[in-house]
Amino acid sequence: MEKSIYQTHTDVNTLGEFGLIDHITKDFSLQQRTSLKGPGDDAAVIQNVSGATVVSTDMLVEGIHFDMMYTPLKHLGYKAVVVNLSDIYAMNATPTQITVSIAISSKYSVEAITELYEGIAQACRFYNVDLIGGDTTSSPKGMIISVTALGQADPADLVYRNGAKPGDILCVTGDLGAAYLGLQILEREKQIYLSHPGVQPELEQNQYLLERQLKPEAQRGAIEYFRKVKMKPTAMIDVSDGLASDLMHICKQSNVGAFIEEGKVPIHPDTENTAISFHLDPITCALHGGEDYELLFAIDESDLEKIRFMPEVFIIGEITEAADGLKLHTTGGNIHNLTAQGWNHFKEK
Repeated sequence: MEKSIYQTHTDVNTLGEFGLIDHITKDFSLQQRTSLKGPGDDAAVIQNVSGATVVSTDMLVEGIHFDMMYTPLKHLGYKAVVVNLSDIYAMNATPTQITVSIAISSKYSVEAITELYEGIAQACRFYNVDLIGGDTTSSPKGMIISVTALGQADPADLVYRNGAKPGDILCVTGDLGAAYLGLQILEREKQIYLSHPGVQPELEQNQYLLERQLKPEAQRGAIEYFRKVKMKPTAMIDVSDGLASDLMHICKQSNVGAFIEEGKVPIHPDTENTAISFHLDPITCALHGGEDYELLFAIDESDLEKIRFMPEVFIIGEITEAADGLKLHTTGGNIHNLTAQGWNHFKEK
């Protein structure tokens, strides 16, 4: 009898999210001439008559990506759209349409789903995208949301992760670590409530961090600026899994190394103060927290002057030779290897 492949059980944690993606897509090759880019970047790219269609899909699962104890449904709908639009912007493209599919258990009422879609509608209006379809079905437990975003770009304007080269300047569009600290606050208040149900949560002084976690924004302004000054990054990615982890994706795809200057990594004062109160290192939160949805990108050094006038952008390091690896230059003058410790979707919850 032929041995079943299921007699061998390999825990997905041994591969991690991106290792698993590499493993299950390694035997796939692009067969259609219209398929310009497949797995391995922020979004897929399809050639069409007027340019290129950029496609990205994300799935949010209750209990893994969100907790209904502290996530308002309207915020959840908004965020579900934003995390997909962020991938489209990371390709230097303009999002145009989305589809939304949900699986829901019997605990969710029509009113609850209406509130979820109010958030989806708000995001569509703000980012000028159309909801063009989707599906709804039942779930034995909780909620699952799957959003597919489509965008448009001239193929010549698209930015992939594989274009960075030694000497390029590393930039990020905004401060990092705030979303992670917002999550820590929500988890702390959840545990206090579970232990003492009558206690009201103390959230008023943490509005910035909570908004960064519950209602993030995609960086549309950065893409508009690139077009305004006629500048194209050499490589780009959105910071969803942590600065260190996402920089590694650029370096892997581009076959380069990089270094980051600790003192130049942007950290909001609220992030710094809250990290210290949780006995956490602020730079560790900024490097590994995730869910910031800022854009990390590399530019040719000839574009440095254009970047100096870009609002809310920070120069944080440089692309180096692959042999140099990934390094963190600390404020104390030391150099450390930079490792990925970002979000792992397959961790046991």
